[in-house]
Amino acid sequence: MEESPTSTAGALVLLAREEAGLSQRELAKRAGVSQADIARIESGARQPSIPTLQRILAGADKELRFRLAPIDDHDQVLRARQARRLPAAKEAAAARHRRNVAAFSANPKR
Repeated sequence: MEESPTSTAGALVLLAREEAGLSQRELAKRAGVSQADIARIESGARQPSIPTLQRILAGADKELRFRLAPIDDHDQVLRARQARRLPAAKEAAAARHRRNVAAFSANPKR
C-alpha cells in the first residue's frame, strides 16, 4: 500500500507520475534524478527546489505553472458564517438531545 504524500511537491510528483503511468524508476530516468530522490519527494522526506520539481514534472510530460492572483476571501466568509450559526446549531442539537432523552425515559418498554 502506497503512503500518501506529505507535501505539495510530493503530491504533484505522485499525481504526475501516476497520470503518466510511470514507475518511480521510469520517472527518475526521464528526469535525470535517482529513484530514491523520487521516493523521498513523494513521501515528503525531501523538498525539491523549483527547478528540480519542474524537471521531474517534465519527465512525466507535465509543466509547473505559477500564477499570482488576488486573495479569495470566500473561505473566510464561510468561516464567519459558520461561527455566527454555531451557537444556534449547538442549541438546536441540545434541544433535540433533550427531546430524545425525554422520549426514551417516557417509554416503559426498555
